[in-house]
Amino acid sequence: MVVAALALRLLVMAFTFRAQLDPALDHKAFGYETGRVARSIATGRGFSSPYGEPTGPTALIPPAYTYLLAGVFKLFGVYTTASALAILSLNNLFSSLTCLPVFLVARRVFGARAGVWAGWMWALFPYSITLSSITIWETTLTTLLMTLLVLATLALEESSTLRGWIAYGLLWALAALSSPTTLSTLPFLGGWIWWRHWRRGSNCTAAAFAASLVFLAAVVPWVWRCSRVYGRLVPFRSGFGLDFLVGNSDDTRTPSDWNVLPADNPEEFQKYKSLGEPAYMAEKQSEAFDFISRETGRFARQTLRRILFTWTAIWGFPPGWTLGDSGLPNVLTYTLFTVLALLGIAGAIRDGQARAIPLLLPLIFFPLVYYITHADIRFRHPVDPEVVLFAAYGAAAAFPEKSERMSAADNS
Repeated sequence: MVVAALALRLLVMAFTFRAQLDPALDHKAFGYETGRVARSIATGRGFSSPYGEPTGPTALIPPAYTYLLAGVFKLFGVYTTASALAILSLNNLFSSLTCLPVFLVARRVFGARAGVWAGWMWALFPYSITLSSITIWETTLTTLLMTLLVLATLALEESSTLRGWIAYGLLWALAALSSPTTLSTLPFLGGWIWWRHWRRGSNCTAAAFAASLVFLAAVVPWVWRCSRVYGRLVPFRSGFGLDFLVGNSDDTRTPSDWNVLPADNPEEFQKYKSLGEPAYMAEKQSEAFDFISRETGRFARQTLRRILFTWTAIWGFPPGWTLGDSGLPNVLTYTLFTVLALLGIAGAIRDGQARAIPLLLPLIFFPLVYYITHADIRFRHPVDPEVVLFAAYGAAAAFPEKSERMSAADNS
């Protein structure tokens, strides 16, 4: 599965990597803010300047993938063809390796045949193939880490070893430093493990406490650094207010109004530059809360639209005949996987699959922040493996004869 997935993704990359090499707007397409900060690191200016010109330290984006890209720049050059091929190859490797936890989770929860279905479905999953080949962002790394966390959660249900719990804390720290959004699922996945141990009469509280200490020791240096830059507490990253305004501007033709960002709006960039990042982000957060209080009804309508878009790719109606995110081909494909996943969830509930709960929790909690800020196909991608896992189970349920043969084989 992994070899086939990687070969397919590298083949696609061969036709798409040149899109990263456009020198327009100072190579903006090469990683956007991540690329700019990685360039600053690679050229000795530190974690700074997300919008091109030197503007000082930033807390706008998380560090894990940014430092990875900076390392690529140090080895292969800033914004070079070699760097584009290297970082996209790593993206494709992360995406391909995700086949392993997808297969192992499905086998543990739904059986061996379901594991094969899920693993191959991920290997051929069109959004995984596309995003790993065209997007220089933390998306594929976060997706791999999120799926490993689900697998580790299932493993710790049956284990109280201190080593396993410490590894769990370190994995959560790496995921948080890749994308802080993953933390939206931490209390629920951790709580599920504790509940399962409690049901069996065992106690994992001490081990969980040790894992929490390891997690805090790993992430506190970054939180301290960001808070020191801003002069106030900044947990992981600072851009909530700005992200909120991207999805709640006056222009609602698309889910995200990128013209709100300093990267795309010269006036906003001048304001960002003159105020400095801490004051600018504080102002944007104030504007976001002011919008919610003034435009509650409009905010609620936009939130419902974002929820619909997250699971169906429908933004306008009727969907246009385009290949864009909201185009009819994408709407049909995205909706198909959601329907199959819903069938799988219904089947898991019907069959009393308690171990499927850790697969369901990320689908519920991970997208919440994007429902209220702004939506994009790549934002849901870290929980697409769970969509695929339930879709594989749902596909089996949609073909009873095949499902019966699978069940018979698993029980033989």
